[in-house]
Amino acid sequence: MTHVAVVDFGTGNLRSVSKAIEHVAPKVRVVVTDDPDRVHAADHVVFPGQGAIGTCIRAIDQKGLSDVLMEALRTKPFLGICLGLQALYRYSEEHDGTPCLGVLDGEVKYLTHLSGVAQWPRELKIPHMGWNTVRQNQPHPLWSSIAPDARFYFVHSYCAVGKNNSEVLGVTEYGGSFTSAAGRDNLFATQFHPEKSQRDGLALLKNFVAWDGTS
Repeated sequence: MTHVAVVDFGTGNLRSVSKAIEHVAPKVRVVVTDDPDRVHAADHVVFPGQGAIGTCIRAIDQKGLSDVLMEALRTKPFLGICLGLQALYRYSEEHDGTPCLGVLDGEVKYLTHLSGVAQWPRELKIPHMGWNTVRQNQPHPLWSSIAPDARFYFVHSYCAVGKNNSEVLGVTEYGGSFTSAAGRDNLFATQFHPEKSQRDGLALLKNFVAWDGTS
């Protein structure tokens, strides 16, 4: 039986993520945990989150999860969601600057600081909340059966700007372009919430559970 660990570092949407995975893969064992040993024992790892990046990074250290997460990022099918995408970059502007895990090349910016935006459009609210199109930038097994311009559900005020195009798997427009899906090798991460994105989000989660971590 495939074992999926949903990593608990104290910020929201854990139950909705675990229930969505159980729904699309009822034979899979899903555990929500902050125990490094249980994360190490899992076949697949999901790194979700909402809230502040500083809280996330501190919790990883305080809970002793740093080593096991870095190992999972090298060796297991790994899915980051929302804050779980932002934490993978080198740096976030949040809280006057927060160093992150540095797994992906790029940084996280406040939405109004997107490159090329001279004046933020008044009609575009912050946080960005609701449905938006994700343009698939690279083919990937997790996009299987999902249209190249499918819409997903977002809730965020900060966004990733990937600097390595090969790591940018999806792009979204909201006052400018940002990286809405990213990854390489056994890693896939999304700014949007697949667990809240109905059919296409559930398809992505189902693809993740079946994925062996190769592209």
